[in-house]
Amino acid sequence: MNCEDAWHLQDEITAMVNALGYSIWELSLDERSGCFTLQLQQHLDEAAASALCCHMPLPADYDGQGPYGSIFTLTP
Repeated sequence: MNCEDAWHLQDEITAMVNALGYSIWELSLDERSGCFTLQLQQHLDEAAASALCCHMPLPADYDGQGPYGSIFTLTP
């Protein structure tokens, strides 16, 4: 994935997270796998995490709770 594509996807992810009323603690790209890791500033329950996954611009998996909030993996 080139840098311009990654920036575009990060913008889409950020816009959707913000539109749903959540805040991002960290959003990073693993260049080797091409997957994004998203950690929110909020801890979501299972239902809210599932709903967020359904609204993401990329396929998303809920990975559980991190020190700052819920963690997701997004795969292009």
